[in-house]
Amino acid sequence: MGARNDEIRVGKLAGGVRGRVRAVLVRDGRSTAPRSGPGAPRPPPPVRSPGNASGRSPGNARPFSVAGSMDQASGAGPHRARGRLGAPSCGARAPGAPWARFSAWLECVCVVTFDLELGQALELVYPSDFQLTDKEKSSICYLSFPDSHSGCLGDTQFSFRIRQCGGQRRPWHMDDRHCDSGAPVSLQREPAHYFGYVYFRQVKDSSMKRGYFQKSLVLVSRLPFVRLFQALLSLVAPEYFDKLAPCLEAVCDEIDQWPAPVPGQTLNLPVMGVVLQVHIPSRADKPESGPPKQCSHENLLPAPVVLTSVHELDLFRCFRPVLAHVQLLWELMLLGEPLLVLAPSPAVSSEMVLALTSCLQPLKFCCDYRPYFTVHDSEFKEFTTRTQAPPSVVLGVTNPFFIKTLQHWPHVLRIGEPKMPGDLPKQVKLKKPSRLKTLDTKPGLYTAYTTYLHRDKALLRRLLKGLQKKRPSDVQTAVLRRHLLELTQSFLSPLEHYMASLMPLQKSITPWKTPPQIHPFHQDDFLRSLEHSGPQLTCLLKGDRLGLYRRFFKSPHFDGWYRQRHKEMAQKLEALHLEAICEANIEIWMKDKSEVEVVDLVLKLRERLVRAQGHQLPVKEATLKRARLYIETVIGSLPKDLQVVLCPP
Repeated sequence: MGARNDEIRVGKLAGGVRGRVRAVLVRDGRSTAPRSGPGAPRPPPPVRSPGNASGRSPGNARPFSVAGSMDQASGAGPHRARGRLGAPSCGARAPGAPWARFSAWLECVCVVTFDLELGQALELVYPSDFQLTDKEKSSICYLSFPDSHSGCLGDTQFSFRIRQCGGQRRPWHMDDRHCDSGAPVSLQREPAHYFGYVYFRQVKDSSMKRGYFQKSLVLVSRLPFVRLFQALLSLVAPEYFDKLAPCLEAVCDEIDQWPAPVPGQTLNLPVMGVVLQVHIPSRADKPESGPPKQCSHENLLPAPVVLTSVHELDLFRCFRPVLAHVQLLWELMLLGEPLLVLAPSPAVSSEMVLALTSCLQPLKFCCDYRPYFTVHDSEFKEFTTRTQAPPSVVLGVTNPFFIKTLQHWPHVLRIGEPKMPGDLPKQVKLKKPSRLKTLDTKPGLYTAYTTYLHRDKALLRRLLKGLQKKRPSDVQTAVLRRHLLELTQSFLSPLEHYMASLMPLQKSITPWKTPPQIHPFHQDDFLRSLEHSGPQLTCLLKGDRLGLYRRFFKSPHFDGWYRQRHKEMAQKLEALHLEAICEANIEIWMKDKSEVEVVDLVLKLRERLVRAQGHQLPVKEATLKRARLYIETVIGSLPKDLQVVLCPP
């Protein structure tokens, strides 16, 4: 059973045990009332804006209650619904179940073809019993083909992202919380969206009625591993278009033998006679670390193809036409501004959108984004309505019709046809949105936005010098990525420093008192703290940083960052409180406690053990061992009838 199912089972068991314990105590005339009642959990501290100046919450002012303190510790802080929208619950089947390993990487594989009567049609879904809703099938069909005007001949690869619709899914998923807990937040599985990685072929074929062979092979996944899945498609798709279904079944069977994508591991993934060697990113990885080293302990024949990254694109190639405006685009992404990207092809569109959304790393991109979007998408009306402000979304399109439909959007980036490698292409110009009127609008960045930070001219000079010296694209990408990383880290550093100051001191955490709460985030206090820990300490860029932070506080990215950090701090508090309990003298505590309180301690410790074993708490193995020993000691001190209830034979 997965950790999530264990947690639910233990929760239900705890409720039933409490009822049976009370029944035993009532039957024997023993007291069921605890000597110090549980306190109600306090609400999480909100972010205090300048208009909300309430004081900080008091520390550990109340007497200890096992139920109250542990419930609060596990539930404190802002949170979202834990269940995946319409997805099967984690660990619903044993790891050895059919397609368990396959589903750690992919949801399904689809084949989309062109039907003379139906248009784009879903020809095949594999595994065949994977359930897609009609809306999802329609979206996959339309997004797997370029718009008719694009004229993509030959083979092309691109990607899309769709919202998962409601409905139950086949419960074959492995417990993926272990993988997500160690992954960078920007690379965790999407709980409510699917990624589609497309290999589209359109070639002349006189045997076809329309004179063309048109087909797409699509990998549907929750993982944002664009480089890995593009490499996989480049191996599988050409072979599939020649041999069709038998080849696809064999590939899926091979993927079902792959090890799980555990963060921090370097994996060898065999497929079609080739071994792809990849490193799964981990939170422990240092930024800008080199490519993974080949596993020396294995003699692999043929030699593995080493992918330097499972997710990073060639950032320099993607940003070539907009290098002069990278910092402006970085600010638009940071603030969650709506942006329309109009490109000549789905490949250029999807790569530009993915490059833009990746330039905030290590900050998770918390807004919506669609690498490729068409007028047939079920959410077309939602994104194009004029009755409300444009949503916080980055929309990649190829149909010029969107220029007219989305004239009210504040930022539009139109990209021209890609140029041959070599000299730097002509940079798109900044233009006023009022000039965005016709379908044949020239390439440019149409916006009235004024940056808060001054542009770093040295970056562009360095990249231009690299072009003159014919520096490889991957080196140019490293320069650009390092600049964006330093920019984001410099911006986040004061926020992280201030957030850390809101954590209660460890000495204030005592075993038999309710753990103190994380103090609320006061925006005014943070802005005042910038004088001592501002980005000027680590970044040479100048500008209106206070204005940028004030605007950032209103964006989805601040909300996402705060919730994630608050969750991690609450888990740390819970772990520290568990350690404090395990280091205390339990026998002294039990002397004046009722049996109900002692039983409640056992049940709560068990629940925490399940959470810790499910990688939801940062607890050392030594602490877990002490907690298990604690439970045995406490149960051994209880009457035999309660021991039977707590530890049935």
